[in-house]
Amino acid sequence: MNTMPTTAEFVIFPAIDLRRGRCVRLRQGDPAAETVFGADPAALARHWVDLGATWLHVVNLDGALAADAPTRSSADLPLNLQRLAEIRAAVAAPIQFGGGLRSLADIELALDLGATRVVLGTAAVQNPVLVRDALCRFGAATIVIGIDAREGLVATHGWLQTSNVPVLALAQAMRTAGVTHIIFTDIARDGMLSGAAAEASAALARASGLQVIASGGVRDLDDIRRLLALSGAGVAGVIVGQALYTGRLALPDALHLARGSGFQPDGSLSVC
Repeated sequence: MNTMPTTAEFVIFPAIDLRRGRCVRLRQGDPAAETVFGADPAALARHWVDLGATWLHVVNLDGALAADAPTRSSADLPLNLQRLAEIRAAVAAPIQFGGGLRSLADIELALDLGATRVVLGTAAVQNPVLVRDALCRFGAATIVIGIDAREGLVATHGWLQTSNVPVLALAQAMRTAGVTHIIFTDIARDGMLSGAAAEASAALARASGLQVIASGGVRDLDDIRRLLALSGAGVAGVIVGQALYTGRLALPDALHLARGSGFQPDGSLSVC
């Protein structure tokens, strides 16, 4: 099981989305709007780390969409979990991993296969007891909550369903449970290169008291600058996918900008 780095920084996470073992990007989370960027996730992970990435954000889309069963490997693991292990073998950088984690056993397996911390999304809405149990067993540094927003409400099951839970209500409940970090995704922006939801991410951070990792819509360095300017409000990082894969944003440029920001996050909370 991996341990969390202690160095504070505004983190830029290159995204590696896995579907049937391949690296893909979806537009607004739509499985029918898929672009394949490669069949070797480990090689892609090495590429981002060679360019300076200090973290990777890896998503098991098949797990999020509850479609693991048809893509099992010879090792009797879902194929995307095998890919997680291959990424871990290829790079030393910490990995943030999510998609289909709905039990303590799922979380433990992901950590054993190489994840440094895990993202709980649907489980946070449907099974808040799991969140509390996971925090107590693995610690707040290992658990991050994914809050995916569609018109102010939380979407679940790989964004295929929309709950009646308001985004802020879930964030505040997670803060009460002991969570310190969340990923906030504006689904309407994801994969669209329409600009990051910087102000909304900062507003959520202020209202919830949580450190927020922004996700969705990043298109260029101006988005990185806007997010960095809001780091004092609790915006702790950003996940970038489409802009990197289409060449709209160069990872070294974004990392250079972030490293000069002087970001300092708040401390973690004890949960047990």
